Amino acid sequence: MTDFSGNAQSMSLVAFSAVATITLLLCVMTGPDRDDLDEFYTGYSSLSPMRNGLAIAGDYISAATVLGTTGVVALCGYDGIVLALSTVLSLMLLMFLLAEPLRNAGRFTMGDALARRMPGRGVRVAACTVTLAALVPLMLVQLAGTGQLLAFILGFSSDALKTGCVIGLGVLMISYAAIGGMKGTALIQILKMVMLLGSGAVVALMMLRRFDWDPGALFDAAAEQSGVGSAFLQSGLQFAGSPYPRVDMITSQLAVVLGGAVLPHITMRMYSATGARQVRRSMSWAVSSVALFVLVITVVGFGATALIGREVIAAADSQGNTAYLLGSRAAFGADISTAESLLFTAVTTAIFLTVLASVAGMILACANSLAHDLFAARVRELSGHREMALARLSALAVGVPAILLATMVQHRSLQPLVTLSFTLGASAIAPALIYSLFWRRYTRTGLLWTLIGGSAVVLVLMPGTNLVSGSPVSAFPDADFNWFPFTTPGLVSVPAGFLLGWLGTIVSGRGKADEQRRQYESVEGWILAGAVRRGN
Repeated sequence: MTDFSGNAQSMSLVAFSAVATITLLLCVMTGPDRDDLDEFYTGYSSLSPMRNGLAIAGDYISAATVLGTTGVVALCGYDGIVLALSTVLSLMLLMFLLAEPLRNAGRFTMGDALARRMPGRGVRVAACTVTLAALVPLMLVQLAGTGQLLAFILGFSSDALKTGCVIGLGVLMISYAAIGGMKGTALIQILKMVMLLGSGAVVALMMLRRFDWDPGALFDAAAEQSGVGSAFLQSGLQFAGSPYPRVDMITSQLAVVLGGAVLPHITMRMYSATGARQVRRSMSWAVSSVALFVLVITVVGFGATALIGREVIAAADSQGNTAYLLGSRAAFGADISTAESLLFTAVTTAIFLTVLASVAGMILACANSLAHDLFAARVRELSGHREMALARLSALAVGVPAILLATMVQHRSLQPLVTLSFTLGASAIAPALIYSLFWRRYTRTGLLWTLIGGSAVVLVLMPGTNLVSGSPVSAFPDADFNWFPFTTPGLVSVPAGFLLGWLGTIVSGRGKADEQRRQYESVEGWILAGAVRRGN
């Protein structure tokens, strides 16, 4: 059941080529004028709430979510459901707490939002640095997994071909970001979400039909085929090899809930909304779309285990990254008709498009931050034409090293990189945004301590976790420098990020805190109520 027919492989290859061509043409046709910054950075806020919401959901649902989360569901059962629900909860947290203030405070980038009440080059440089630190690892995961995914679908095993796929797709993604800007990448995200939800919903329904539309029968069959019995439907499988499985479970979900939705390629979509009502409606569409897709991957993940067994899934990929494809293939049964072959091609094409769109959005966020926060903030008289040229060059400057690094890590476990990105979001970006948007006395020192200190704690602790070394599934399975006895550093780094922000504010002294309070009160109406939309 892990092999795909030559017909399905040929159809997938043709579909991949067509999608790559069409999406590149879309970016060329919708690309901004050469000196129009608002069009490049925000697409003139011209997307309707539904389309903007689908674009937000598209940025949020990365290949790591489609493949990785489905894999955890298929291999770990209950723990996978908790992880999937945490992704929805994270986006809901952004919707209800941060979406409107972010849209009101910022203009183009996260640096704009933070500099609204604390102007200065240091804040923008720190914001740009954290943006790169949080998104580059996630880019490597998407790119490095591309070669393995295409090899699995198309049936080739040559390392040279896998590397060629990584390089070719990386170049395509750089082109999307540099040519299409915000509007071009948004159209790709919308197309991706329509394909993912459409094909995924059909596969999930076909899966339920195999079990007479009884979810209970599906869960029972998955538990029976899991090899662990009732433990599959209970908490504990995902971190069974950890010395502290319960603590690891909690800190892992904390990193996802606090860090997932505040990553800069997600928050930049808030600036595409024209007002508070539009951003609320956009986020409603985004949360609904993500919730529906979480339901889909739960059914497909459990169905994959029920129909082909947990051992087969683990044998195909130890992390379960092929579970979504294997589950989709198993839903059709032994004899696949032409219509089902077309549907399976739609599934593989949706995953292919997911990889393209996810990395394009991350490259765009990094390029925007480099151009707007690092270079344009230093040269105040920089023209719109030159800043846009810098943004496009920045896409190249970010994308090329990411491609090279992805080719180097493609044969190692990529889970540490995913964890690193989400933990940086939870430990540095989340406390910085929450404090700067809502705490009146928050000072520049507190902000810098949050961004730099929170990131530093994560980067110091991460190499010592058992995701990096000390276990057969770690990035370096033959080494053992595991000195931090947890799977993620979030247990220490998340509280440290919030604590450092508070300490930095206290250290600044009462005078600075009162000054910042007055500064915040002068912009409070804009941030919380959107009374006026000002540029930075």
